[in-house]
Amino acid sequence: MQAVLWDMDGTLVDSEKLWDLSLQELYRRLGGVLTPEVRAATVGGASGTVMRIVYDDLGLDPDPVAMARSADWLHDYTGELFAAGLPWCEGARELLEELAEAEVPMALVTNTRRVLTEQALHSIGRHYFSVTVCGDEVANAKPAPDIYRRAAELLGVTPNQCLVVEDSPTGAAAAEGAGCPVLVVPNEIEVAASPRRHQIRTLAGVDATALRMIHAELRAAPGPGEPRSSHRL
Repeated sequence: MQAVLWDMDGTLVDSEKLWDLSLQELYRRLGGVLTPEVRAATVGGASGTVMRIVYDDLGLDPDPVAMARSADWLHDYTGELFAAGLPWCEGARELLEELAEAEVPMALVTNTRRVLTEQALHSIGRHYFSVTVCGDEVANAKPAPDIYRRAAELLGVTPNQCLVVEDSPTGAAAAEGAGCPVLVVPNEIEVAASPRRHQIRTLAGVDATALRMIHAELRAAPGPGEPRSSHRL
C-alpha cells in the first residue's frame, strides 16, 4: 500500500445529510417531492448525472441551460450548508491523523465540484492530502474510473498500489474500474460485495496496520474478468 485515496461525501464527512436537505429544497423549487428511491439513485453521482435523474423524475424538459442553472443553484445552496461546518464520519479524522503521521501519501477524490470541495477542505484540512481531484476536472466522473486513475497518476503510483476508501456503489465502481482495491464503509446506501472490495461498518478503531492488511488481501484477489488464482502477484 503506497497511498490511500479518500472519497469525501459520506466517507470522510457526513455531508450526505446536507445534500439531502439541498436536494429536497431543489425539488420544492421545481414543484416536486424527493422520494427516498430517487435520492438513493443520486448518491455519489456527478452533477450532470444528478440533474438528469432529477429532471427525468419530475418529467421536466431536459434543457441543458435549465439543468446547468439547477446544478449551480444546488451547489450554491449546499455551499451555504457546508459553511456551518461538516461533521466527521466516525473514525475518519483519527485515521487521517495516523496516516499523516506515518507519512502515507493521501489523495481526496470526489465527484463534488472544485469550488465546493475547496470550501469543504476548510473544515476537513487540506494539509492531509498530497493531491485532490474533483469530478469537474476529469472527462468522466464516477462511476467512470478516470478520477481514480488521475489521482494515482498524480501521486506517482499505480492504481493497484492504492487503497481507496469509499461509501457508495458509484464510488466503489469507479475505484474498482480503475484497478484499485476498495475499502467500503457504507453510509446511506448498500454496496454490493466483490472480490476487490472489503466492507466494514465503521472506520472507528481502524488503523494503518489494518489498512495495509486489507490492501494486501484485496490486491491478491482477481480483478474484473480475471480468473481466481492463489498465485496472483
